Amino acid sequence: MRLRVLAVTTVVGVVALALIGTYLSDRVRDALYDQRVTEALADAATRTGGVQIQFDGSTATTPAQVQGVADQILRAEQSAGASSIGALLRRSPVDPPTTAILDLSVGRIVEPSAPLRTAVQESGSQQWQAVEVTTAGGSGPGIIVGAPVALPEVGAYELYFVYSLITEQDTLVLIQQTLGLGALALVGLLAAMALYLTKQVLGPVQQAARTAERLAAGHLDERMTERGGDELALLGRSFNHMAASLQEQIERLANLSRVQQQFVSDVSHELRTPLTTIRMATELIFDERSAFTPTTRRSAELLHTQVDRFEALLGDLLEISRFDAGAAVLDAENLDVRSVVRRAVDLAAPLAERMGTSLGLQQPDRPCTADLDPRRIERVLRNLLANAIEHSEGTPIEVVVAANDSAVSVSVIDHGVGMTAAQSEQVFDRFWRADPSRTRTLGGSGLGLAISSEDARLHGGRLEAWGRPGAGATFRLTIPRRAGVTISDAPGPLERETGPTAPPPQREGPSPASLPSFEDLTGPTQGPHR
Repeated sequence: MRLRVLAVTTVVGVVALALIGTYLSDRVRDALYDQRVTEALADAATRTGGVQIQFDGSTATTPAQVQGVADQILRAEQSAGASSIGALLRRSPVDPPTTAILDLSVGRIVEPSAPLRTAVQESGSQQWQAVEVTTAGGSGPGIIVGAPVALPEVGAYELYFVYSLITEQDTLVLIQQTLGLGALALVGLLAAMALYLTKQVLGPVQQAARTAERLAAGHLDERMTERGGDELALLGRSFNHMAASLQEQIERLANLSRVQQQFVSDVSHELRTPLTTIRMATELIFDERSAFTPTTRRSAELLHTQVDRFEALLGDLLEISRFDAGAAVLDAENLDVRSVVRRAVDLAAPLAERMGTSLGLQQPDRPCTADLDPRRIERVLRNLLANAIEHSEGTPIEVVVAANDSAVSVSVIDHGVGMTAAQSEQVFDRFWRADPSRTRTLGGSGLGLAISSEDARLHGGRLEAWGRPGAGATFRLTIPRRAGVTISDAPGPLERETGPTAPPPQREGPSPASLPSFEDLTGPTQGPHR
């Protein structure tokens, strides 16, 4: 910003000074030129009139005598102190006399051009023309002024005086140089003032930007320096007041978050023991349900189901508390992602068949190896598949495995109810549901996608969501092929066309195998969550 302000100020100053300098230079030049021309024309007219009087009063009667008189008059006119640098006497062809004298020239002469001579001859009055003259000091601009004169005995002639404008040109050059030096000095002063002003104005703004960056980096005690009582000082005080308020609120929220996390962790651990006892009693009652009345048997089954859900919720809470405490550890192996995906798809196939949904798997022919924790990646895929089955509404679900040099992606695509762009940004929040009033076919704690997102981050990857209402949703898991590698581009599909020309693709998937039920395999942390 400082450089831009300095550059703009300097450029504007240079342009303004150039325009002013050009205008002043032109005015001075025109004034000097016009004044010198006026003086030269007046001098030439006076001297021409004087020469004509001398010729009229001459007693010369022969051409030779007229030649001598003309030479004397011309030399006298061009004597020391004359304002012209040369004089010429040329015979005029208007009325050629029978006798003539030789053309005369005195001083530094410039021959009049044909147009000038023609103008003098035809107008019979004084005429002038700009020419280039040469003097002892060099060459430069000048003018030549001519007028007709009548010589005794020999007739019509033309008298020309040559005037130099070199002195005026030198004066103009001196003025232009002075203006140029003054302009340079003003530009330097203007740049220095602009630099000073930008430093005074932008300095606090830059300090505010640096302070804001440090605040964003977690240095909550960072503050601006307050000096003076002007508007910039007011900015500093307001900024510091805002920073202090933010620090207080962030620390209060952080403390509250720590208390909540500790509470969740403590409650989850404390509930494990009574839940184990309840589980044992429930299993005993459930195993003996055949001896109960129908009403009591149904109660035993509901109790068994809800204990399963309670155990799943408790497991999710414990897993979240481990992530919050930073205690989650990655047990990574270099494995082929395709085998993990195939196992997750096979486990979800019976549930998909029961829900009237088909699963399709598309994967490369070559191995897609990556450093991963198979337990966590399989848990993420089970969550995504269960979530897709819950919301696909019987439409096909596709699982696409893709890889490039740096990353491996697994995309789970459904064509069900979908979600809005805003919902796709909230779907990984804890306990968030897109439609709380919607009847759920499968149970869930509302933490599955939040845990899946944490599992992806633990691998150095990311879990992304895309959806459109009525067009389905896509969840893409991307992990680096080597631990610590930065993912530059995710190879798998995420966004897709949703218009009428892009119907849900149909791919052939693996035949559902005869496997135990989905719930029995997913463990306590499993459940569909959207």
